[in-house]
Amino acid sequence: QVQLVESGGGSVQAGGSLRLSCAASGLTFGSYTMGWFRQAPGKQRELVAAITSGGSTKYADSVKGRFTISRDNAQRMVYLQMNSVKAEDTAVYYCAADRSYLQMVAGSNGMDYWGKGTLVTVST
Repeated sequence: QVQLVESGGGSVQAGGSLRLSCAASGLTFGSYTMGWFRQAPGKQRELVAAITSGGSTKYADSVKGRFTISRDNAQRMVYLQMNSVKAEDTAVYYCAADRSYLQMVAGSNGMDYWGKGTLVTVST
């Protein structure tokens, strides 16, 4: 049984930092591109960042230079370091896994696996 479990969400003031973590189990971790998506109230879910097993990354324009995605293949963990957060970063953040890097960076919602999400609230 595949599980993706997010942690690290919470409330943070604008300009602050937060680190999200995703623990993966039940899958061949090195075979998957991992990513973070987010869904703000009233908006569609969107890709925030993706990382291949080899460490290649892609970011949404809105978070470039502020967020960093990383992974630890040995520990089966994925991280999202969020710096200089803004009110518009408020959303539920989801960890996702997919065998296809291209499908993930295309922003498809049809990922192989999803976590249940963790809420990030940025206050001004």
